[in-house]
Amino acid sequence: MDYLIQLAVNPTAWVALATLIAMEVVLGIDNLIFISILTNKLPEAQRTKARRIGIGLALILRLGLLGTVAWIVQLTEPVIHLFDQGFSWKDMILIAGGLFLLWKATKEIHHSVDPPPEGDMFEGKNAGKAVSMSFSAAIVQILLLDLVFSVDSIITAVGMTEHIPIMVIAVVVAVTVMLLAANPLAEFINHNPTVVMLALGFLIMIGMTLIAEGFGAHVPKGYIYAAMAFSAAVEGLNMMARRSKRKSRRPH
Repeated sequence: MDYLIQLAVNPTAWVALATLIAMEVVLGIDNLIFISILTNKLPEAQRTKARRIGIGLALILRLGLLGTVAWIVQLTEPVIHLFDQGFSWKDMILIAGGLFLLWKATKEIHHSVDPPPEGDMFEGKNAGKAVSMSFSAAIVQILLLDLVFSVDSIITAVGMTEHIPIMVIAVVVAVTVMLLAANPLAEFINHNPTVVMLALGFLIMIGMTLIAEGFGAHVPKGYIYAAMAFSAAVEGLNMMARRSKRKSRRPH
């Protein structure tokens, strides 16, 4: 208890907490984009439930990994050497996660550009937009990426502070933000086809970044998120331009 009180009155701890919360929220964007795209493939009645389960699993994984910080730190130690380069468990997890993201995003782009026959799609409101997927398959894929992003998130947290309570609070706040943003983001993506393609492009970029980091090439996260923000801003301008054109074509 004394330890927590000391943290509460320590200004440095509050600065570390604010910084770590911001970092965890930013890192959670990748996870949230993937969850949004994947759950939009489900029937509408199952989407909210799948998002909550996926984000809940992300929280459980992160808190579980925080309980094994000593083991997590060891994940950065090389365990095998190939071509004069050492690879740790973290590296191999990042490479596997990056390859999975590349495969999934490429597959979704293929479905968008060359959609399957109408019989493979949902009927009604989402016909022609979503390819059917079982609920369990969606949860398994979300769990796999949750694991990759959770390992990256917790190792980042360990590198920024040594205080477990600060890490726990930052993770809980970041996942809560993900939970609140999940439905609005997924609905926005679902109702804007061009945004879907942009988000899939983000996933390819994130996948390549994970692979590069797995091979030891550090890619500053600021560059990645700056590129994502710039692309999103350009797409926002395109959406405004299209909306203005539609309004100008309407009969007065």
